[in-house]
This record gives sequence, structure tokens and C-alpha cells, in this order.
Amino acid sequence: MNDETTSHSTAFGFRTVEEREKQGLVNEVFAKVAERYDQMNDLMSGGLHRLWKDDFVTLLNPPKSARDFSVLDVAGGTGDIAFRIVRAGGAGTRVTVADISPEMVGEGRKRAEREGLSRSCDFTVGNAEQLAFPDQSFDAYTIAFGIRNVTHIKRALAEAFRVLKPGGRFLCLEFSKVDVPFLDKIYDAYSFAVIPAVGKVVTGDGGPYRYLVESIRTFPDQFKFESLIREAGFSQVTHRNLTGGVAAIHSGWRT
Repeated sequence: MNDETTSHSTAFGFRTVEEREKQGLVNEVFAKVAERYDQMNDLMSGGLHRLWKDDFVTLLNPPKSARDFSVLDVAGGTGDIAFRIVRAGGAGTRVTVADISPEMVGEGRKRAEREGLSRSCDFTVGNAEQLAFPDQSFDAYTIAFGIRNVTHIKRALAEAFRVLKPGGRFLCLEFSKVDVPFLDKIYDAYSFAVIPAVGKVVTGDGGPYRYLVESIRTFPDQFKFESLIREAGFSQVTHRNLTGGVAAIHSGWRT
């Protein structure tokens, strides 16, 4: 990976773009799919994202008691993870969602109102690389299918470390590198041939889906990403593959 502090270009899928352009391009992608976010994830994962997210929240294990437990869910605009955390936790569990896409945040707020969860979930527009929260503010930091879309992964990880309390947990769910023979070829064929085509039928535009597929292939594999998490200062860093490495859950602790 290039030194993120000196490079002036970065990957946007298989394209190379100026760093200053990437965030705007990513925002365009999610503005287009915000209203169909669940359908997008169903296409990207064959519907498995629902089970993966359940596993993710089970691993977080929010306390069932009434004690305060604060979670920052980054890039979680539509509330998919936040709602699961609130339902799994006790009365003291509260989730703050920070997403850079106003459209995604808008969808999340509407969903929270419909599902009666507005009191337990706060939604804000925010950049993963420059979070507007004080140091040591949260008991846990979660991010699902979002970190590969940031321009500077190291900056996002540094911010995750900064806002966590000592003893706080970092959890990341992300598409990763398939490590099962033949499954990788099947998944590649599905990703590049089926997902953009179906995405175009569903949304009228296959472009966002092509980018999302390409962004998975340019993201660091499980072990490289694990190293980045350690470099950010986290300890007890581990990962667990899901569905043969199609996705992985990464865990670390701020000690």
C-alpha cells in the first residue's frame, strides 16, 4: 500500500483518481443506492450479509443490563448495524451513527422512526477520517462494509483508536479475500458478471455496483488489514473469516 500521507492519487475501484476526488465519487455511489441499500447488500453478498451482521453483533455482545454502553457505528447510515446492536443490548445501550453520506443518514433516520428506535440511535453526517467526537468517548466502535470506501484507511483507524475509551473494542465487518479453492473463481464470476447486470435492472444504473465490486478487490486482504489495525495501536487483533473469506470480521482492543 502506498504511504497515505504522501500519495496524491488513490484507488477508486480499478481506476486511479486524485485523492481529493475520491470522497465525492464515493458519495455519488451511495447517494444513488441509499434508498435500495438492503437490495444492494443482498446483491453483493447473495443475501448472506444479514447472517454476517447478526454474527458481528453477537461478537460485540452489548451488555443486557441497564448500564451505559455507548457505540459509535461509522459508515452505518441506514442503521442496519445500529438497530441490531440496540435490540441485542440492554436499556443503557445507545448507538451514534456517523456516515459521510447525507442520503444514507436520511434513510437511517426514517427507518429509526418507523421502527421506534429514534431514542436509542443518533444519526449524524460525519467523516471517518475526522470524527467530530472527543477523545475516549465510546465503549465500542463498529464499521461494516464501509472502511474500504474511505480515502485514507490509516487515518480512519487512528480516529477509531482515538475515540475509544481504554478497554474499548474495535470491530470491522468487511468483504475480504476468498481463501477456498474454486470458490474464489465462482465468486469472481458472480461479482463481475452478475452483480452489475442485476444492479442495473434493479436501480437503472450498474455503475455503482461495478465500483463496489472493484473496491473489494483493491482492499487489503485479511492479514494486511490486520497489520494496519495493529499499527493504529490496537492490541489482541484477530480476524474471523465468513463464508470462506468472502467477508471477515476484524477485532481489536484499545488497552
